[in-house]
Amino acid sequence: MPKARKTDRKRFERQEKRRIRNRAVRSIVKTYVTRARQSIVAATPVAETAEAVLHAVRQLDIAARKGVIHKNNAARRKSRLMRRLNALTPA
Repeated sequence: MPKARKTDRKRFERQEKRRIRNRAVRSIVKTYVTRARQSIVAATPVAETAEAVLHAVRQLDIAARKGVIHKNNAARRKSRLMRRLNALTPA
């Protein structure tokens, strides 16, 4: 088996840093999205629910901007959250 080159080791180190950073961002996104969903289901006041959804949308945008998740993935998840939120409020 050939010996690892210096550039291979450097690439691995960069990948590891990115993986850890991406994992943290994904975890934050999941937390905020979960809070928003729970707020919608728990029938909390609409203002609080809207605020929770807004925070989740903001985190999704940040993750998409950083390239942690794909922009279409963020858009789809935001759309689903907004659909659930709008179902709560009468037209």
